[in-house]
Amino acid sequence: MKSLGILLSGRGSNFVAIADSIDTGRIADARIAIVISNNPDSPGITTARQRGLNRLVIPSKGRSREEHDREVVAALKQNDVDLVCLAGYMRLLSPWFVQQFPRRILNIHPSLLPAFPGLEAQEQAFAYGVKVSGCTVHFVDEELDHGAIIVQKTVAVLDTDDEHTLAARILEQEHIAYTEAINIVLKGNYEIVGRRLKNASQKAEGKMQR
Repeated sequence: MKSLGILLSGRGSNFVAIADSIDTGRIADARIAIVISNNPDSPGITTARQRGLNRLVIPSKGRSREEHDREVVAALKQNDVDLVCLAGYMRLLSPWFVQQFPRRILNIHPSLLPAFPGLEAQEQAFAYGVKVSGCTVHFVDEELDHGAIIVQKTVAVLDTDDEHTLAARILEQEHIAYTEAINIVLKGNYEIVGRRLKNASQKAEGKMQR
């Protein structure tokens, strides 16, 4: 059974979606080993407590990035975490942190990367006037919102949308995409060529069709 470590700063709706997917078997042979927040007041930590999950608050305020990162990594390793999932974690991971879990850290971003990286991606997309937006689950590397893409989901931008309705529909797809991405990575049924992640099962299907 694989062990997941969840990092969050706020309400952690993607954390809840991951936990629900594990409980219902949509993510098989996995468990949440620990939920860590840098924010003592995060609703996500309250949710983790209500669900009876192992949880830890490691406050980041007033501490150096290196000191904080080392404490978080130590907690993840103490809990034998196989895969780290960022679920609204509002801190940039240092290169050292990323190197401790190579291709074992996932993040979800509310845009079709490489478009609109960084904060307030939905607002950026809406203001730019795009007709299609969505979300991206990707591996975390040393650069912001940059690692190889695992899953993307598209969301049409409707004429009746505002920033809030668009964000809500993207969030619905985030919950679906994260479960799909975790399953792909935990099964190890993929390879990365350049920046492209190729799902081995899809490759096999393509060969059979030819």
